[in-house]
Amino acid sequence: MSNTVGNNLIQQRFLRPTVLEHQSKLKNSSTNSLCATASLNQSSTLPRKFQISTKFYGDSLSKRKQKFAMGSQRAVSFTPQAVLAADPASEQLGKFNVDGNIELQVDASVPTSGAITQINFRIMYTSDSLLLHWGGISDRNEKWILPSRQPEGTRNHKNRALRTPFVKSGSSSYLKLEIDDPRIQAIEFLIFDEARNKWIKNNGQNFLVKLPRRETSISNISVPEDLVQVQAYLRWERKGKQMYTPEKEKEEYEAARAELLEEIARGASVDDIRARLTKKDGQEYKETTINEPKNKIPDDLVQIQAYIRWEKAGKPNYSPDQQLGEFEEARKELQSELEKGVTLDEIRKKITKGEIQTKVSKQLQHKRYFSAERIQRKKRDLMQLLNKHVVKPVEESIYSEPEPKALTAVELFAKEKELDGSTVLNKKKYKLGNGELMVLVTKPAGKTRIQLATDFEEPLTLHWALSKEPGEWLPPPPSVLPPGSVSLGGAAESQFSISTYADLPKQVQCLEIEIEDSNFKGMPFVLLSGGNWIKNNGSDFYVEFSQKVKEVQKDAGDGKGTSKGLLDRIADLESEAQKSFMHRFNIASDLMDQAKDTGELGLAGILVWMRFMATRQLIWNKNYNVKPREISKAQDRLTDLLQSIYTTQPQYRELLRMIMSTVGRGGEGDVGQRIRDEILVIQRNNDCKGGMMEEWHQKLHNNTSPDDVVICQALIDYIKSDFDISVYWKTLNENGITKERLLSYDRAIHSEPNFRRDQKDGLLRDLGHYMRTLKAVHSGADLESAISNCMGYTAEGQGFMVGVQINPIAGLPSGFPDLLRFVLEHVEDRNVEALLEGLLEARQEVRPLLLKSSDRLKDLLFLDIALDSTVRTAIERGYEELNNAGPEKIMYFISLVLENLALSSDDNEDLIYCLKGWDHALSMCKNKSAQWALYAKSVLDRTRLALASKAEWYQRILQPSAEYLGSLLGVDEWAINIFTEEIIRAGSAATLSSLVNRLDPVLRATANLGSWQVISPVEVVGYVDVVDELLAVQNKSYDQPTILVAKSVKGEEEIPDGTVAVLTPDMPDVLSHVSVRARNGKVCFATCFDPNILADLQANKGKLLCLKPSSADVVYSEVKEGELAGSSSTNLKEDSSPSISLVRKQFGGKYAISADEFTPEMVGAKSRNISYLKGKVPSWVGIPTSVALPFGVFEKVLADKINKDVDEKLQVLKKKLGGGDFGSLAEIRQTVLQLAAPPQLVQELKTKMQSSGMPWPGDEGEHRWEQAWTAIKKVWASKWNERAYFSTRKVKLDHDYLCMAVLVQEIINADYAFVIHTTNPSSGDSSEIYAEVVKGLGETLVGAYPGRALSFVCKKNNLNTPQVLGYPSKPIGLFIRRSIIFRSDSNGEDLEGYAGAGLYDSVPMDEEEKVVLDYSSDPLINDGNFQQSILSSIARAGHAIEELYGSPQDIEGVVRDGKVYVVQTRPQM
Repeated sequence: MSNTVGNNLIQQRFLRPTVLEHQSKLKNSSTNSLCATASLNQSSTLPRKFQISTKFYGDSLSKRKQKFAMGSQRAVSFTPQAVLAADPASEQLGKFNVDGNIELQVDASVPTSGAITQINFRIMYTSDSLLLHWGGISDRNEKWILPSRQPEGTRNHKNRALRTPFVKSGSSSYLKLEIDDPRIQAIEFLIFDEARNKWIKNNGQNFLVKLPRRETSISNISVPEDLVQVQAYLRWERKGKQMYTPEKEKEEYEAARAELLEEIARGASVDDIRARLTKKDGQEYKETTINEPKNKIPDDLVQIQAYIRWEKAGKPNYSPDQQLGEFEEARKELQSELEKGVTLDEIRKKITKGEIQTKVSKQLQHKRYFSAERIQRKKRDLMQLLNKHVVKPVEESIYSEPEPKALTAVELFAKEKELDGSTVLNKKKYKLGNGELMVLVTKPAGKTRIQLATDFEEPLTLHWALSKEPGEWLPPPPSVLPPGSVSLGGAAESQFSISTYADLPKQVQCLEIEIEDSNFKGMPFVLLSGGNWIKNNGSDFYVEFSQKVKEVQKDAGDGKGTSKGLLDRIADLESEAQKSFMHRFNIASDLMDQAKDTGELGLAGILVWMRFMATRQLIWNKNYNVKPREISKAQDRLTDLLQSIYTTQPQYRELLRMIMSTVGRGGEGDVGQRIRDEILVIQRNNDCKGGMMEEWHQKLHNNTSPDDVVICQALIDYIKSDFDISVYWKTLNENGITKERLLSYDRAIHSEPNFRRDQKDGLLRDLGHYMRTLKAVHSGADLESAISNCMGYTAEGQGFMVGVQINPIAGLPSGFPDLLRFVLEHVEDRNVEALLEGLLEARQEVRPLLLKSSDRLKDLLFLDIALDSTVRTAIERGYEELNNAGPEKIMYFISLVLENLALSSDDNEDLIYCLKGWDHALSMCKNKSAQWALYAKSVLDRTRLALASKAEWYQRILQPSAEYLGSLLGVDEWAINIFTEEIIRAGSAATLSSLVNRLDPVLRATANLGSWQVISPVEVVGYVDVVDELLAVQNKSYDQPTILVAKSVKGEEEIPDGTVAVLTPDMPDVLSHVSVRARNGKVCFATCFDPNILADLQANKGKLLCLKPSSADVVYSEVKEGELAGSSSTNLKEDSSPSISLVRKQFGGKYAISADEFTPEMVGAKSRNISYLKGKVPSWVGIPTSVALPFGVFEKVLADKINKDVDEKLQVLKKKLGGGDFGSLAEIRQTVLQLAAPPQLVQELKTKMQSSGMPWPGDEGEHRWEQAWTAIKKVWASKWNERAYFSTRKVKLDHDYLCMAVLVQEIINADYAFVIHTTNPSSGDSSEIYAEVVKGLGETLVGAYPGRALSFVCKKNNLNTPQVLGYPSKPIGLFIRRSIIFRSDSNGEDLEGYAGAGLYDSVPMDEEEKVVLDYSSDPLINDGNFQQSILSSIARAGHAIEELYGSPQDIEGVVRDGKVYVVQTRPQM
């Protein structure tokens, strides 16, 4: 309603605008009602549209009045008539005989204008506790009006009715009402005998009496429309600025008019009213009196003139006071014309002639003020979306066995009672304030014994009964009553007594009951203390007398990777939770503290449990009747707790959102009760009290559920389809409700709907109203319901949402209601681009409010969840829109869905940088950059990695809990197996993946990338085998030539013996360890980008194929067995490996040496090469200073007497390893880390480092030296890492002869790191240098870090023109403080024909910092000159080193502040 003016303008059908800019044009909530009014009236003069009528009725001009806010237009009298009645006279309104002996008479005084209508009730009835249950009726509104003037003693009943007591006098009771509300035309009522709980009705219906009409009118009294509008605005402001429906807006407008008429009828003049309404800050608007007949200017002309003024002012956003001022200024201008002698007809012609009309139309057209087509999004810094709430692992506390807790006093009592050897039938523990209540049911000698114990401190009484089926309260037989008990008819009361057990840590009250009758199946009870009833979360306690048998489908496993204690507790409570949603939600609330304390896995457990519930894997209702309001109250309690955790623990927000999406919103008070009440309204209004509707009614009263939303929708669809019953079943079945499910309810639905055609309109109206009620309770993610809860609404429709008033949330962004209205208007659009923009703009607008604590936070969360869900459904509907779309549109859709995913994710940094990458790709595409497709492919690859990471997180967090809890609860195995997959499919990640897959082939074709990247082009023949991970089979030995199709290759794996090819969809770097080893081992290695080709290869599992790779493609074909013998593959010969041997190195007498002492006897080739480069490479290439711990130092340290125990332990472990116990490798590495440093080693290393100009770690404190010493030991220990050990075994190297020197260098904190191969390894072209570059340290390039590096080639005869082959997609970069790195330098890295490089570890003294990379601001990516400079410098450095050695080189280096440093080189293999 605050949008009065602007919205009027927006919504008029004859002013169809073309752009809606909500942030600037709609943000002012009072966007110009004068414009609305004036535009409406001006437009009514346009040809072929609306004409201003010249027909008069009495003294009033009939014209079209602008609607208030968004109501539709209707003809009204411009000068409303105030009604004046004759002198009061008594008039009988009704006389009724009820039940044959009760007489009721109602009469009234006939009112004059401004007088009060008096209604007198007289009833002959002998009770003195009668109440009139009543409300007023208006012809414009079907619900009861509750007037403000009420007799003394009247009370409001649930905001639905008033209850006024009668006064008893003799044998009759009397009551007088005074009605002054002009809207009320009738009184509808019932009479209630409160003492007897009896309703007095009129033949089963409500009584209705019509009030006498006012008959005489004063035609000269009028209320100007501008005053009515101001009065309506003030009413709207008083009511909290709610968002009204069109019907409610009309009703409010007419109520405002009635209030002003009432003022006039009481004697106020129009001038008085205008002065009151326009007064502000002690000032009043001066005006010409408008009811002087000769000077009166019709309001329609004033409104048109005000519109023209507004247009000329640039269509500003006026406040209500400014709007009123504008009306008065317009009136003055026209009054001035009159005073010049211009007639009204001449003014009308001047205003309404065609030029003004055309001018306005053109201005609107060019200004593009509004549009129903699109919103214009705000420009935002994407970094404002950043969430870096990373959950710290809590696995140790989750996986470790919990220490047993001490038993409570109540548990000790129960344990004692269990020692008598009786069968335990049931054992339940309840929370009781700060204490607990234990109920133990045992079966001794043919009896049923119920023992209750509690540590509750106050005296306690048990109010109890027995039952033969749940829900019954049967009086206990006198023979079973404990001593001192009292029978109360339908129940009994028994006192607890103090336990005599002496060893209890706390006083316990107890009570024992024994029952011999086996027909009793349970005991309902409540407790009484100090006059207060104690219940079980608002319901009766109930304990069953039967032994529970827990059905487990399969072994639940050990619960590793879960919050096992919580899940066990959930499983124990499931039989209670099955009773109803109320029980389940209350149990979930009780468990929230435990879940929160357990952290991420605890909340994941709650999510799994709620998701099993939501997908109907768990029983919703079992032998228990519960009121809908009790369900909604329990929902409200749970969602309040979730809201609280959301505020205080932001690292869990994503999980909390997912839990909330499985739980309806709920609500306190009568929110749920309306479900019961309003189905009766539907049945009464539409005469459908039998059949399916009555069965549904019974089901709703017994236990409402989310199924009812589906049933209601199915009925609406059935009626809309002209009563096609197949449509009813289609809607049910598509939403998981079968005929069997309908029959499974405690109150089964057997019948199909069967309505008459004359019921159609009423049913559609009432079921539509009812759907809002159902969704308000059950549908957290329903968009319309979520919007209503945030924007506010009031009662609508007779009997629906009666008395409900949801206030709008305070502090919503300006223009937000219009934005949500735009979304609702376009939510069914077939072309979804504009809708997606609106949905995401709404999410962006509401996001800041989600980061603050407020009592309405959960309403905002449900709104955001609904917007998120609608994005996904809209995209799925919009796939058709993309069928013939170009890459630019697909990229734009990807960016929209990625934005949606980022808005819903806790740790979204990688997603934000992907989003920035897509923005840059779109910009490149629009600017027709030659590299746009190549760059977009790198962003696509990174997006895929981000999605894979997201899926892995879901799998790690949710699937173990789904498997463990699902097994305990007997959930269908298929539902357990696809649990995580379904979670992913329900979110934006699956939608994004689908769009990425659609774009990938387009980009590859545009960038001429083909379907393959060939890393090692070797022609081979082999049998196809398919594996998930290369890592899982790296130690395997195949006995026949094998082509491995591996879904995952990280980059650090070994290639198994017998493997002739590795084909993968994964993207290891061309220069990663596995790539180098593939080329050295003459193994074909290639990445396949086309999922169809990959699927075909996997389908050939077991077949013999020939692979013929080129530099950019792999051709494969099936071959016959006989052709294998003639294959040229070198991998097919068992003795193809050259004979390789190691020479044991000896300790040379020095613990540390400087670079000028590097010799083959002291260090490996890595150290010698870096020393050789010093002083020989061009001066612009930096070489870091180095020292080393030479060969033999490890063995010398191990033999030192201070390490005797370590040496002995190591020898034992090495024997185990020699015997084939490969698990001892990890133990050996840990044992090496226990070595102590001989003092001489420390002193020598310190001396060498300081004399070489390197910083000594110990200068910063002893702890820094300890860090350095640990790093050295880790290098030595890497001799026993799995990859290296199995590699030496494969080539039959004696592992004991492997010696490890340690190269010590100062770390250069790199901007970039690179690896160069001076001969292109993919093509073998020696005229071309190939290099790869990453941000930060080089470990992400040579280690197992996902994603691709930037790759380029450069011709050696033209080193200044590098050609980029691929942009980077690695999400992680490593950075470090100024530090020391200790590099492995073994004698196993020098052997010809053996790819020993990279098998062992280089360890920095300080831990590297992992940084999520933002390439959008990286000059290497977006600054052409910088890129050319850096890449050509890297190429020139590689060429210089190759010329120095005279052979192809494999070179590693870094770039810092534009300067190139080389840290190692070795022959390219």
